[in-house]
Amino acid sequence: MLAGCLGDRPRPAPPVLEITLDKDSVRSPDTLTGIVRAEDLDGIDSVWITVDTLRVGDDGFFEQTYQSRFRLPIRTGYVLGDRILVRLQARDVMGFTGVRDTVVIVRGP
Repeated sequence: MLAGCLGDRPRPAPPVLEITLDKDSVRSPDTLTGIVRAEDLDGIDSVWITVDTLRVGDDGFFEQTYQSRFRLPIRTGYVLGDRILVRLQARDVMGFTGVRDTVVIVRGP
């Protein structure tokens, strides 16, 4: 009977993700920099950031918050106005995976 009086317990959910880019447009070639952040009460297992086809990962060491700066190359061959996908993924220790996408625009010289 008393259990009905308790508040809702947290439901399992994927990590909460945030990408902060230092700039929203790039040249080709160029370097994209920024900060990624993942939070999860159960702990972060792994984090990956993908820019175009380049994917790099890191261990979250089961911490509740993961934050890191990144610096990734933008390859040659893009033209003015192209959109380059930037994807952040993180998996918590329970196996839930969160995904956050954004884009950067290729600008002229």
